[in-house]
Amino acid sequence: MSDPWLTIVGIGEDGVAGLSAASQAALTQAEVIMAPQRHLDLVVNDPLTTSVPAGTDLIPWPVPYADGIAILASLRGQRVAVLASGDPFWFGAGSVLARTFSPEEWTALPGPSCFSLAAARLGWALETTTCLGLHAAPMARMRRHLAPGAHLIVTLRDGDAVRDLGAYLSAQEFGDSTLHVMEHLGGPKDRLTTVRADDISGSFDHPVCAAIEVAGTGPALTAATGQTDDTFQSDGQITKRPIRAITLSTLAPKPGEHLWDIGGGSGSIALEWLLSHPTTTATTVEPRADRAARILQNAQDLGVDHRLTIVEGAAPDALEVLKPPHAIFVGGGLSQEVLNAALTQSARLVVNAVTLEGEALLTQAQAKHGGELMRIALSHATPLGPKRGWTSAYPVVQWSLSR
Repeated sequence: MSDPWLTIVGIGEDGVAGLSAASQAALTQAEVIMAPQRHLDLVVNDPLTTSVPAGTDLIPWPVPYADGIAILASLRGQRVAVLASGDPFWFGAGSVLARTFSPEEWTALPGPSCFSLAAARLGWALETTTCLGLHAAPMARMRRHLAPGAHLIVTLRDGDAVRDLGAYLSAQEFGDSTLHVMEHLGGPKDRLTTVRADDISGSFDHPVCAAIEVAGTGPALTAATGQTDDTFQSDGQITKRPIRAITLSTLAPKPGEHLWDIGGGSGSIALEWLLSHPTTTATTVEPRADRAARILQNAQDLGVDHRLTIVEGAAPDALEVLKPPHAIFVGGGLSQEVLNAALTQSARLVVNAVTLEGEALLTQAQAKHGGELMRIALSHATPLGPKRGWTSAYPVVQWSLSR
């Protein structure tokens, strides 16, 4: 087997001087170095100029990043080094390159990530700190992790994004949070600024990351199933919290699994499925355009829209071209045709019904296919004259089938 032609080198703000001997050797041996201009400048302007022999081709990586893949592929047959920030496989370019080129074509020499450097600067335990890449993602990706006392380290797009971060935290009622803003971390221009999220002033240079000590009175999402109903915008078509908690428990989401949510309504079932683990995905099918738009807004507010596909249409026709699921939830538009379509999939199935007609369908389905049939009846204490009594909600019949 021939040696890989491509070496992915992680470089920090300390330039060539901070590279390992192996990384410096990769630069010395490279015929071509391809990298964003900032990284090329770190190499060219470094006192250790002997690491880059005269005659080495220096190719700036274009923007958008995807445009550089074809250029890089055209360099096969030459010895190429690609420079990336810190650890290229932690919210970096490494995973993109690894998906594009076969394992025999590349090797990687990572450097310390900005997360490691920031945690070391502050004395934070990295294993209990949430690390997020927000340099190419919306601030809402933080929403799931915002709770008083939590520690987060996030990368940011540029210096202006520091103000965006403060504005987002303030809008979520976490303006009391402390931000440790770190510019050019680990390099000669290293600067640390500590400010409140709601009191940011001055300007900041790229590259920049921020460590966040979360504080404030904003609502934190529960780590369990059953978010409060006001977590989701709705027109009243929503699976209420106690029923939703039972339903998610029965659906039993696992890492990497995909859900069909048929009859999305507010999207609360699909969204809680996505909140359960960062690798879950979901498709929600909703025939009404206004509700589909509301589902998207809810997903954006919770920072999970990148893992959700919204299909505006009605089941069963809308199911024909969907990615195969690991689990299916039917919460709206229940019919024999929808049940038949769901049963063709080798997936766990959970169906909720509140009408007598729906209950009859589920009773017949359980008799024919097995599974578990459960009737969920809830009552809430409400005023009854000068005292209180129980008001019953419509019972929900749930059929679940594990396959």
